[in-house]
Amino acid sequence: MTVDEQNWMPGWWYREKRPPNDDAYFENMCRVIFQSGLNWRVIEDKWPTTKKAFANFEVSKVAYFSDAEVEKLMKDAGIVRNKGKIGAIIQNAQNFKAIEKQYGSFQKYLDSLDKSDNYANVIKDLVNKFKWLGLPSASLFLYTVGEKINP
Repeated sequence: MTVDEQNWMPGWWYREKRPPNDDAYFENMCRVIFQSGLNWRVIEDKWPTTKKAFANFEVSKVAYFSDAEVEKLMKDAGIVRNKGKIGAIIQNAQNFKAIEKQYGSFQKYLDSLDKSDNYANVIKDLVNKFKWLGLPSASLFLYTVGEKINP
């Protein structure tokens, strides 16, 4: 990686280390989902408000968001108000909780997967397990959380 590439990397990317906990993994996944199809600058500008609106991406809180909370989010001009993405974030928090219960943590789940063939099986598993995560966004997510995937 060149110096220019290092200087370009966003501050939310974990390239030389892994995220410290499941909430940090979840936040990166949510950021990749919200960014999908939009200009990165829009998400960057709205991220502080988005983070606050989604309880700092605490999996244990977002997993239990109610329909009333979704309606409140849909009225919040400080976030991307896409009902599909909002619903996906809540469902994905529930999936994170299930993974935590089965594996102990999201990192242990990732470590249990076959990472050969440039993470082909990991990407398929993520796409099948998480809503609004396609092949390109799953690859980007893995890259942003310090996995050794070749983007």
